[in-house]
Amino acid sequence: MTDEAALRKTIVFYLMPEFTMIAFTAALEPLRSANRALGYDAYSWRLASHDGQPVTASNGVTVSVGTSIEEERKLMLGQHRPSIVFVCGGLNVEQHNSKSLSAWLREEHNRSVKIGGLCTGAHTLGTAGLLTGKRCAIHWENLPGFQEAFPQVSVFSDLFEIDGNVYTCAGGTASLDMMLSLIGDDFDDNTVNRICEMVLTDRVRSPTDRQRLPLRARLGVQNAKVLTIIELMESNLSEPLSLLEIAAHVGLSRRQIERLFRQEMGRSPARYYLEIRLDRARHLLIQSSMPVVEVAIACGFVSASHFSKCYREVYSKSPQQERAERKQLLVA
Repeated sequence: MTDEAALRKTIVFYLMPEFTMIAFTAALEPLRSANRALGYDAYSWRLASHDGQPVTASNGVTVSVGTSIEEERKLMLGQHRPSIVFVCGGLNVEQHNSKSLSAWLREEHNRSVKIGGLCTGAHTLGTAGLLTGKRCAIHWENLPGFQEAFPQVSVFSDLFEIDGNVYTCAGGTASLDMMLSLIGDDFDDNTVNRICEMVLTDRVRSPTDRQRLPLRARLGVQNAKVLTIIELMESNLSEPLSLLEIAAHVGLSRRQIERLFRQEMGRSPARYYLEIRLDRARHLLIQSSMPVVEVAIACGFVSASHFSKCYREVYSKSPQQERAERKQLLVA
């Protein structure tokens, strides 16, 4: 579609407190560039917050907005109804969800407005009940807590997911890829290529491209067997595999695995497995309100006392202290 009358979309960016600036701007700037490439304002946008007051991002920058939820409810009934509403999430998203926000998102959705979530915005969409039966994406750091909070939702560590009228992305520069995909659906590859040239990116990444560096690059490990074992471990955190089960999977003896891990990782496979389980537990403690005993179970520990003992040995604090310190930071 290239006719000006054929496409004019209004997009609302709802800014949550502590939203991630890079995810927001990486979604907004492609729209500005698209208008410039097309020669007319195919896309317009406005910013909203809970009460219409300025919102401070996680980097400390405060952004002014134009509307509140109540004002958006009125605009929903007229010619200024948006085509898409994007929830711009960030840190402590659970603390900033509200019944009024969930109700408004459901109202927009019921009126055929597309709904999206940037960064941790998927958590807000899940709270509003808009992700049941849908595929969604969220930042890899928030994936464990999201899976525990919304077991009925199919969440993936993809860059972005577009499932019908629901758009989600992992945040960061993945917002750019998702918006370029959206613009490509509205127009054509030539328009997208011109935008890529403007913003100095050489390609649009696939939705299923990795969020994180490959294990080989992330860990500096070259041995293929060790990498396969680590992938097995990371895929089985709530019900840890025994070393004998791992050995059977990779066709090595227990002694060979022990030797490889000492050489490549500087620790035993059991110790490494424990560390990645505790790392997941730390993310859950910080990012969710799950009881400590449920965090322990989700990370493969048979009891809360054993979990606390292991946690203290690695982090020099108990799980309860970890969570208490996090709450103090939120209040400060």
